[in-house]
Amino acid sequence: MLVSSSVAKWTDCGSSSNYPLCTMALFHSKLRSSFLRMEPFTVSFLPSSEFLKLSSFHSFQHSDLKLRHSFKSRTTPRMVRQPHELVITNEYPQNADFPRNYSRKEKKPFPIPIVELRRAARERFKKSKGQPKGRAPPPKNGLLVQCLVPLAYDVFNARITLINNLKKLLKVVPVHACGWCNELHVGPEGHPFKSCKGKHATLRKGLHQWTNAAVEDVLVPIEAYHLYDPLGKRIKHEERFSIPRIPAVMELCIQAGVYVSEYPTKRRRKPIIRIGKREFVDADESDLPDPVPEVPLKPLLTELPISKAVAPTNEEEKTLLAEETLQAWEKMRKGAKKLMQMYRVRVCGYCPEVHVGHSGHKAQNCGAHKHQQRNGQHGWQSAVLDDLIPPRYVWHVPDVDGPPLQRELRNFYGQAPAVVEICVQAGAAVPDQYKSTMRLDIGIPSSVKEAEMVV
Repeated sequence: MLVSSSVAKWTDCGSSSNYPLCTMALFHSKLRSSFLRMEPFTVSFLPSSEFLKLSSFHSFQHSDLKLRHSFKSRTTPRMVRQPHELVITNEYPQNADFPRNYSRKEKKPFPIPIVELRRAARERFKKSKGQPKGRAPPPKNGLLVQCLVPLAYDVFNARITLINNLKKLLKVVPVHACGWCNELHVGPEGHPFKSCKGKHATLRKGLHQWTNAAVEDVLVPIEAYHLYDPLGKRIKHEERFSIPRIPAVMELCIQAGVYVSEYPTKRRRKPIIRIGKREFVDADESDLPDPVPEVPLKPLLTELPISKAVAPTNEEEKTLLAEETLQAWEKMRKGAKKLMQMYRVRVCGYCPEVHVGHSGHKAQNCGAHKHQQRNGQHGWQSAVLDDLIPPRYVWHVPDVDGPPLQRELRNFYGQAPAVVEICVQAGAAVPDQYKSTMRLDIGIPSSVKEAEMVV
């Protein structure tokens, strides 16, 4: 039964001022003459609330289900009770497919299809025809988006908090990494699936060779060039070693307003003056007072060395640390997604190279499939959040203290980002947005013989 598309009709069984528990029955839209016979269930609601709550079905425990009713409380002289419609909706799907792993020989798809981009460009050209050209908004005019500066500091500190907490959690939660490929597994022992594609994988028949994982295995270090002037000239191939490279999330926060003394950035106080399509000059700032030395808006956190990371001593501290780590993960991703809507981030369609700026650099260091035909140049396109912060999906272990994962029951297991799986095994609650891929509501057979009986 698809809960998101089901519709229920109910009749008020109480007065208009006090609504008691009412009995409802789901019906199938295709049946015209007869209703589908189902066991009735109950719903409870308040007069001032717009949402109802189911209280009978066990399968709704792992879903973020909301019931929206569309009726108004009013009293008529004859007290005519008319049926009202109730639509059951769910913000997140009950089950979702795993993220697709693209081959090295396959180009990444565009976030928006190229046909839609061309259609939108034609519409913008038609609307702007004969109209005076307006001024470019920030950050295209060289100024900062002031409302996003506090958010940039929050994302910067959330990333540092996430790294420091992961160093502590890795001392109490076992995480394994394959020595030949980029596969990870969170659990007492590595999974038995034959999915290794590294060197000499055929000799090992696809089995992984597990070692202890580090923070860099959980959080993939995506780096980008630091730009002193985001609107300046593009980085040439000869300058690829003279310009420092820093984490891409850090560079995004710096361009959004975070002050880091080690990486200075040009801050304009007046909008730039366009003299051509790609040419501009800085406005005269001599009439303005002397600039005040820039200081951080909020205190910036620093990374702890692995030797100073103290592991939690009891279960309560481990659970609190896992909840804090999960909050930092969500805060960093949600904040970075908002920053990417204003500050452009580019990614190569063939390799993981990321550039924070209005256009990609010209360094010819792409080593992906058929890079000789492109002379090592990158194929820049708009980046998505997973390009900036790769989630690194791992297999979800339903019961850490139970039996290990079985190779024959692979289709029944779910997946989750490595950070989420570490926090869940440490005692944190599962976020709603990851329940669809973790397959929490799917029963896992106890044996292979039982799995063969599943239809």
